[in-house]
Order: sequence, then structure tokens, then C-alpha cells
Amino acid sequence: MKALKNSFAHVSAGREISPWGVLIAVVLATLAGMALTASAQAPKRTVIRAGRVLNVRTGELRANQAIVIEGDKISQIAPSSEVTAAAGDATIDLPDATLLPGLIDMHTHLTFDLNSLGYQGLSISTAREALHGARNARRTLDAGFTTVRNLGAKNYADIALRDAINDGDVVGPRIVASGPALGITGGHCDENLLPPAFHFEGEGVADGVEGVQHKVREVIKYGAEVIKICATGGVLSKGDDPNASQYTLEEMKAIVADAHRLGRRVAAHAHGAEGVRWASEAGVDSIEHGHLMDDAAVATLKKNGTYLVPTLFLGEYMEKNMDRSDVPEFSKQKMRDVIAAMRKNTGKAFAAGVKVAFGTDAAVYPHGLNAGEFHVYVQLGMTPLAAIQTATINASDLLGSKYLVGTLEPGRWADVIAVDSDPTKDVTILEHVKFVMKGGTVYKNDYSKR
Repeated sequence: MKALKNSFAHVSAGREISPWGVLIAVVLATLAGMALTASAQAPKRTVIRAGRVLNVRTGELRANQAIVIEGDKISQIAPSSEVTAAAGDATIDLPDATLLPGLIDMHTHLTFDLNSLGYQGLSISTAREALHGARNARRTLDAGFTTVRNLGAKNYADIALRDAINDGDVVGPRIVASGPALGITGGHCDENLLPPAFHFEGEGVADGVEGVQHKVREVIKYGAEVIKICATGGVLSKGDDPNASQYTLEEMKAIVADAHRLGRRVAAHAHGAEGVRWASEAGVDSIEHGHLMDDAAVATLKKNGTYLVPTLFLGEYMEKNMDRSDVPEFSKQKMRDVIAAMRKNTGKAFAAGVKVAFGTDAAVYPHGLNAGEFHVYVQLGMTPLAAIQTATINASDLLGSKYLVGTLEPGRWADVIAVDSDPTKDVTILEHVKFVMKGGTVYKNDYSKR
């Protein structure tokens, strides 16, 4: 820059300069412009200085750490004393907080609420459900869940919600969306509340191998990133039995083959033992619920390495609130029967070493209470760290490697939450998240209010 300045000084003084001087001046000017452009494009650097950072892989809690964030990714984690402040840094001081990765809920229904799952839901438009989703997405993010799988929505409302969040129009977690769930005619994923005169069926209904292949391709065409299917009957649906298998083994094999070939994973709603076994043998990536499993079903999950997404807190919540809930009467007895068995059967899966990823079925109870799921896992024998791992490294593994979530490490997305104390000692502290960052942007900081 000094040579450039001197060259221009010669010109301004009316002195002639050599061709070499002109060339040097041009080169230096070009380099200076490139440097300014690079500086303008350099990602913003944010430094979080925290009292403690939890390594969710090992359970190690390191004190006085700094997390350096450039753009939407973590670039460095080191002791605070080793991270020198630079001009232009945005610094966030959390000296009394414990940091851990943003949590992942692998089974949500953001566009639904409990009152939309019965007859009242027939009066709710898709547009209104998408707006419900915007509200519920904010509540979920505020609770510390920076990534979710949304497994089932009407008319692709979850796809619209996902895109609105990605475009910055709406605040919420990162959504891996399924669109309509696939199911058999008259099954759990059909619409069974209207009388025959309407001749209405859910948009995910498909029967037979050819039919399910077409439906998988159709939902992917319209934006599905994960395929949700119903392998058995359900609890909140009318006229079916949670123990009864719905899709056949051959139909599920066809679904999985097409989904995997097209780069999508498959989540199977399944309560009954036979449906769990068939879905696992068909190659689905996760069993959702599994509440009525038998020993053979548990053994099948273990053998095949199929993830279980247990959704257990809903049982505790519904036991306390069922009588005043909006659950239809035809579902309440089914709910009681499933609640009586769910902990026992899921506990067997935990003890057998079945892989577990965190999921809640939020919508069956209010969105934002998702972290209530953790203490149920601990009650069934998990350590607090193992419970945290279900919502971090395990959930990340089930999502797939393209989603840079689940750990605080360089190169991962800057999804960071903070709580007051050590969640490996008391996992219920995760029900009181005080700070939320997603992709390098802070969405909640209760510490700044003190």
C-alpha cells in the first residue's frame, strides 16, 4: 500500500513514472481491492465465553471455555484464556452457564395441537394449521430444540413452515419435514372421522406395492425430507387397533427401497409387536413409539440396529390431564391401555441396548414442554448423560451426516443452548433453558435480563 501511495504521489506531482511503476501501481491497487472484498465477505465472528461446556460424547464438563463462531458454524472451542479478542468480535459472556448442543426432537407435529386431533380438527384449514405451526415452532425453539423432525402434517403445511423458517420469515427450529404420513385405507394415517357420503381419504393413503411406491415419490416431489409411515393402528385415530399391523411387510419393503434409493430415511409409527418386527425387518430407520412391543420385537430392533423413538412423556402428561383434555372419548380407553404398557416395554428395550433417539410426539401435549421426555428416560434406567445423548449424538446419527448438529465441535452448525447447572447431575434442568442460538443467531438470552 505504501508503494501504491508513492506511485500515485509521483503522478500527482506531474512526474513521469516508468512502465514498471505503473504495473506495480495497478497490481497493488488490484490486491488492495481484493483484500477489501475479502474483508467485506468474511463471516462475522462471535465468541461465547462460558463457565462450562459439556462434551456430550464423553460427559466431560470443561470450565472457562470459549466457543468461536464464524457465520453459522463453530470454528474453535478452547479455554477462554487461549482465545484472543479481535476487533469486530461480538462477545457473549455466560460465566455462570453450562453450554451444550442445541437439542433435537425426532418426533413432533408442529402444525397440530391436541384440539386439532379430534373432530374439532375438521374445522381447521391448512392455512390455519401452518400458522399454528409458526407459533409452536417458536415455543419449541425457545425450549432449546434447534432441530426437529416433523412427522406428519396435512397438505404439506410442515413443508411450508420449514421453508418459511429457512427463508427467515418465521422463527423456529430447523425442520426435517415429512409432509403427509403414508398409511393404508382406513388406517391410523387416514382420515376416519367423516361419514361415507364424503368419500374422503387422507392425502397419504396408498395401498399395494405399486401404490406405496407412487406415494413415496409423490411426497418427495413436494418436498419431503423423511418418509413417515403407519405400520400399525394408533391411539388417537378412530376405528383401528394399536396392536394390529396395517402395512404388510412387502409394502414396507417397497417403501424403504424407494425412500433409501432417493436419499430419504423412513420413520414408522408402530405400537403393536408384529408391526414393529415387520417394520424393522423391512429396513425402516426408526420405530416411533413401540409401546406394545414384546420380547421378540425388542430383539428384532436390537438385531437390525433400528432406532427406537419412544415418546414417553405424553403418557405422564395424559395420565394427569386426560379427563380435561380434548382427546375424543373413543381414544381415551386406547390411551389408558397403551399408557399401562408403554414404560414396561420401553424399559425392556433400554435394558437390551436398543438404539434410542429422543422424540416427544409434541401436539399430544403442549409444544414447548418437549424436555419433559428426559426425566422419563432416566426413570427407566438411563443415566442423565445417556438421556442427553438421545437428543444429541444419537438423534444426529439418525438424521444423517448432512445435518451438522448434535455436538459442539469445529465445523458443526452453531446450535448452542445454555442452562444454569450441570444436566448430567440433574437432567430436569433441561426443562429450563436460558439461552438459545441456532446457526450462529441468538434467539433467546435470559442471562442478558439479569
